[in-house]
Amino acid sequence: MALTATSPRSASAHNGLLEVMPPDVWAEVAPLLELVPLRLGQVLYESGVAQQHVYFPTDCIVSLLYVLENGQSAEIAVVGFEGMVGVSLLMGGGSTPNRAVVQSAGHAFRMGAGHVRQLVEKGGPLLHLLLRYTQTLITQMSQTAVCNRHHSLEQQLCRWLLLSLDRLPGNELVMTQELIANMLGVRREGVTEAAGKLQRLNLIHYSRGHITVLDRPGLERHVCECYEVVKRETARLLPHEIAT
Repeated sequence: MALTATSPRSASAHNGLLEVMPPDVWAEVAPLLELVPLRLGQVLYESGVAQQHVYFPTDCIVSLLYVLENGQSAEIAVVGFEGMVGVSLLMGGGSTPNRAVVQSAGHAFRMGAGHVRQLVEKGGPLLHLLLRYTQTLITQMSQTAVCNRHHSLEQQLCRWLLLSLDRLPGNELVMTQELIANMLGVRREGVTEAAGKLQRLNLIHYSRGHITVLDRPGLERHVCECYEVVKRETARLLPHEIAT
């Protein structure tokens, strides 16, 4: 399914970056977008491999992972309907040393690498918007590194839950504890213990791979400062419609 320049803005299926593009920019971008399904576990790009597309998620979450030689991995950032996957094309690098994997299935609008390069070379408001988004992504990556080094697993899990929920509609995640452990780069037993404590505090409910947040304000009080840093920087750099 491709969009047209005359499509209503709601056809962007609630991707924040698409929705705040100026009308003249949207008219140029819309015909280049293709709506595609993304399945759980699908790899959108591999480490060191030239990227062929950028993706604007609508109702899915994509994890950016660094994978070690022994196969172990850790999430360095998460992207949902607030952003774009494939900023290396925007920056001119073409590839990165990380992997992009679909963490929660859904859909995204896809644009070919050649079209991205042509649009970026023109500069203007589209480039400015995407560069500001890239700065929020860099903030998330750096804060994740700090959090993984200095904060408890329980706090890391709270941060991960809140960041993920900010990027998906609703208050529920479909996610196994094993997958969460892979995202955080920790043992599954640690995630089980941390999730169990949050459930006993009536902050979340976990059952059969479904995590429902019961008390978001309570979860925000329980999280470390890292979540607020990312949230505040997103609000500073991006239009209100994306930041919220």
